[in-house]
Amino acid sequence: MKGLAEEAGGAYKEIDEVIESVHNAGISKKVAKLVPIGNVKG
Repeated sequence: MKGLAEEAGGAYKEIDEVIESVHNAGISKKVAKLVPIGNVKG
């Protein structure tokens, strides 16, 4: 739980924007939507 409390979710890019960018660039294609539920520092 200590690692969970130390990590700041706001430090990451908006996942929907990243997925849309790589999809539009042809790097990958959308196949499913996953929703992050937490960040753990490892």
